[in-house]
Amino acid sequence: MTPLPGRSTAGSSRTLRLDPSDVRRTLREAGLRARHSLSQNFLADLDVLDAILAEAAPIPGRAVLEIGPGLGILTGGLLAAGATVTAVELDRGLAERLRTRFAEPIAAAEQTDRPGSLRLIEGDALDQPLTHLCPPPYDVVANLPYHITSPILHRLLEAPPRPERLVLMVQREVAERIAAPPGKMSYLSVFVQYHARVRIALRVPPAAFEPAPEVDSAVIVVEPFPNDDRLDPTTEEALWRLVQAAFRERRKMLHNVLVRQLALPAEQVAAALESAGIAPDRRPQTLGVGEWLRLLETIGPVGSDARGRPSASSR
Repeated sequence: MTPLPGRSTAGSSRTLRLDPSDVRRTLREAGLRARHSLSQNFLADLDVLDAILAEAAPIPGRAVLEIGPGLGILTGGLLAAGATVTAVELDRGLAERLRTRFAEPIAAAEQTDRPGSLRLIEGDALDQPLTHLCPPPYDVVANLPYHITSPILHRLLEAPPRPERLVLMVQREVAERIAAPPGKMSYLSVFVQYHARVRIALRVPPAAFEPAPEVDSAVIVVEPFPNDDRLDPTTEEALWRLVQAAFRERRKMLHNVLVRQLALPAEQVAAALESAGIAPDRRPQTLGVGEWLRLLETIGPVGSDARGRPSASSR
């Protein structure tokens, strides 16, 4: 894999070699077990680990946020490359093991955020001010707990200071939804692609984890656009109300969906679609981000009526 300009690839992680039996033994010796309720499936494939580190390409002193470090396999690779890591772990037993395994990097972080230091935060990532845990510029590199992928992406992309780059292991189905082209779009696709470039870097089979999940996984690379490319906050809120309204019936004709969901006259919706260059019989899942932005301009400000449903004022 080719590193980004200005970044060097991380060194090989072979000193961290694990296989599923190693993971099982490590958990057993620590009196721990994988908790399904927390989407705990521990990476046990060093080729996949090296591929993640190559995509992340951490450099000495680079601030990196890791969510759900688990047994610390990815954490160790980031630290070995000299990254300054902030890791958020919910599981108390795993957090204690991380404190033992990385006692020296944690002690270093208490004195100064030097390269190769680790700040460990025990708690729920959804309760943390994620975009303020690392000094900018920073990256996010994580094997995300799959059940919190969507809310984590919203937290990281909505509010500044946003990360410059995200390298994330997620469920393959979710990765494909995030990177979907027009025709297969969802609200999550539109949200992420409005904020960032996204690509699927690697597909990962269940056998790469212990215990093996029931689904395939994938590594995605998300590179947020400059803040100057974003709408102002009020207009951005209107965009999401419009998109949310449409995706309530994403397989229905867009004209009819907007008439129902926005409580607008049919002729107003028809005029807005024509002005935006969008055929009225298109389905919401076929629109790209640029088309949603054009439609927002032509349909007018989108607010909320007394019932809490999205509504649009007449231009």
